[in-house]
Amino acid sequence: MTDGKRSEGPQADIPGHTGRSAVVVGGGLAGVTAALALADAGVRVTLLESRPRLGGLAFSFQRGDLTVDNGQHVYLRCCTAYRWFLDRIGGTELAPVQNRLDVPVLDLARPEGRRLGRLRRDPLPVPLHLGRSLASYPHLSLAERAKVGRAALALKGLDLADPTLDTQDFGGWLAAHGQSARAVEALWDLVGVATLNAVAGDASLGLAAMVFKTGLLSDPGAADIGWAHVPLGELHDRLARKALDSAGVRTEIRTRVTSVSTDENGGWSVQVPGETLRSDAVVLAVPQREAHGLLPPGALDDPDRLLRIGTAPILNVHVIYDRTVLNRPFFAALGTPVQWVFDRTHASGLRTGQYLALSQSAVQDEIDTPVAVLRERYLPELERLLPGARRAEVKDFFVTRERTATFAPTPGVGRLRPGARTNAPGLWLAGAWTATGWPATMESAVRSGVSAADAALSALGRPRPSHLFAFEEAA
Repeated sequence: MTDGKRSEGPQADIPGHTGRSAVVVGGGLAGVTAALALADAGVRVTLLESRPRLGGLAFSFQRGDLTVDNGQHVYLRCCTAYRWFLDRIGGTELAPVQNRLDVPVLDLARPEGRRLGRLRRDPLPVPLHLGRSLASYPHLSLAERAKVGRAALALKGLDLADPTLDTQDFGGWLAAHGQSARAVEALWDLVGVATLNAVAGDASLGLAAMVFKTGLLSDPGAADIGWAHVPLGELHDRLARKALDSAGVRTEIRTRVTSVSTDENGGWSVQVPGETLRSDAVVLAVPQREAHGLLPPGALDDPDRLLRIGTAPILNVHVIYDRTVLNRPFFAALGTPVQWVFDRTHASGLRTGQYLALSQSAVQDEIDTPVAVLRERYLPELERLLPGARRAEVKDFFVTRERTATFAPTPGVGRLRPGARTNAPGLWLAGAWTATGWPATMESAVRSGVSAADAALSALGRPRPSHLFAFEEAA
């Protein structure tokens, strides 16, 4: 469906459907995943999304002739659930992964001509795969590099199942393991801010350890970076909707759910304007505050804990130049407010010039800054980083803001994140904020949708589809 009108579709007549039904509330990655998994198992599924599109917070919009992503999203080779999702919707080739991890890092504190360092891997076993890169990383002293190696080995030895890790902050742990402020800035936060959306001192040791152990210390290729070479809406809206339609899912956009409750027959009633949908199961795949507002009494022992899960913003700065100023797909930066810069020229449809997108995480102090102030702040920084920008004309400058882009990965957040199951039979939760073990990433969202669908299928007496959870074997 593309016009937002309801389609009653004769789903009961679709081959393979069992007569069991489910409503999925929320059309982000978690909700789309849950809907696909349930439909693949023969459940009649209705997916409800209040926005005019699918994709949640990973979406695209039009700005003149350009197709603009609201923010730059990347994933890693170790993100096996998101890779499964891409394969399920037929989008794998549109969001390829690097052949081998290679991150250019420019440090403005160094003289021109000596600013470039690289974080890359060799085809060697863990941890030797990063040994040469770390040994030659110019943004740390020899002593700092040696201490980073020892801290990495200590991090590798942490037990992610230890609940006390969630009570500690990552910054304190790094300091206790000999990491200087410079090492935190030039290495640990370079990775951690982008993946956790928090600096080390504000991040749970448990989540940080999970990121670094899984991404850098588990498999040589785990941290290879992938990103969409097309607009995100092509993947998370158009291809996702095509997959949903093919699976027989009734998809309703521009449809806000007002209440979720049990009915007199022990099933579920989902109220939307002008209609009540009845089903055997409901998956709430919406942000934590919205989920709190829809939960029926008794569904969670302490529902208010959802309100204690904080949020963190992400700011994206978009700059259109009249010429090419960057000759690589992306880079990270030190010694400047700029964090990560990506070339979005081809993906956006820009035909002349170059389109750069700056992804700025953990920017609580900048998220409400006026565009004019941000322009004065970031354009000179780009000229310092990219000599070609000094001679280029800025054709357009704009920003996109996600004030609640992710949940805040603060110490103690782990005990606040609920699992997929609730106390209410037939009601499950999904979303990157639920207890997936991952920070708020596309991977976490997909994993949550799979977990909710798996629990629902078990309760409905339906077997897993044979292809579901193929990513578990690859993990």
